[in-house]
Amino acid sequence: MTRVPRCAVWSLVAMLLLVAGGCGVRGPGGGSAATGGLPAGGPGAASAPSQGASAGVTAGGAGASAQASHTSLPPLSPPARVTVGMKAVPSDAGALIGMEKGYYRELGIEIERLDFKTGQDMINALATGHLDVGFTVTAAGLFNAMSRNVKMKIVADKGYNIPGKGYYRLVLRKDVASQVRDFKDLKGKRLAIVGVGSLDEIALDRILRKGGLTTRNNPDIKVLSSFPDIVVALANGSIDGGMLIEPFVQQAIQKGVGDPWKDPSEYEDNAQIAIIVYGTSMIERPDVANRFMVAYLRSLRDYNDAFMKNKNRKEIVDLLARVSTVKDAALMDSMLPAGLNPNGYVRMKGIQSDIDWYAERGMLQGGPLKAEDVVDNRYVEEALKVLGRYE
Repeated sequence: MTRVPRCAVWSLVAMLLLVAGGCGVRGPGGGSAATGGLPAGGPGAASAPSQGASAGVTAGGAGASAQASHTSLPPLSPPARVTVGMKAVPSDAGALIGMEKGYYRELGIEIERLDFKTGQDMINALATGHLDVGFTVTAAGLFNAMSRNVKMKIVADKGYNIPGKGYYRLVLRKDVASQVRDFKDLKGKRLAIVGVGSLDEIALDRILRKGGLTTRNNPDIKVLSSFPDIVVALANGSIDGGMLIEPFVQQAIQKGVGDPWKDPSEYEDNAQIAIIVYGTSMIERPDVANRFMVAYLRSLRDYNDAFMKNKNRKEIVDLLARVSTVKDAALMDSMLPAGLNPNGYVRMKGIQSDIDWYAERGMLQGGPLKAEDVVDNRYVEEALKVLGRYE
């Protein structure tokens, strides 16, 4: 496999967050702390204020004033600003829906969306209190920071593959797919990823291992700069397949150049594709952190109602097409939906599998790391006390 400079390790993180649209690091701004009543058994009062870089995007939601609160939590007073690093991709629905429908504002939270050039920039901002919440993927840098006792935790799910509907998967060139009946048939095939040493390589390596292969020292693995470039390369025949995420899976299929091949449940059924991370400044404000999670899970429940139960689907499709990077409602409606756990929990086996992969490659510093060391479920559990479990 052709290797690239270390910055390319983070190109995948940035690309998975980006999917479409531009990005840039913003200048610093201020922050605020707030306290408020929590249900019995919740964490104590908030303390340190947050700091974050302002992107000038504040969440209020068009229906915020008209919608009555559906939780037992009183809103924070004064309202608390929460900075969120995200790219407004469809799997950011837990923020986008709640921002539009006023769920965060109901609880006294004002969201400001920040863009970061690389995943490492986001991790640095989370660690130093310049970013409250990160919508991201696992990375060696994240785990290394946590192993140094930097106050950051994975707190909730932000994307997994639903069996039979994998939104992040290996797509083969249409005229090649019929030749690749099993994993071992991938030998010698030119396969593309958009970054090394992160989620994309992990996913492809797991696929290849099913056929006794690996990404290590594999000259047939190509590193391209973006998911759209993989679709173009499929079309011009310069690659035989590549790791793609929606909406690019659907675009490749609709253009007649891509075949979705095997469902991801056949090669990595426990994978945790994307995650929510609370940074130092969020962990130090438990009242804010708990309320953020309540609004986040309310949003995920609207998403699951729409895409899993076909309830108010058009409303949510139109909402996401309006505020996400995918502006075509028809494309949004046809995409394979990201799995977003309406009860919030991440897949612990998937987190541990990622940790083990990084450790195998010598990318982790410090002693052995377990999923339990990097995941904190207290915020999800507090939210479930308020909302109950989604069935």
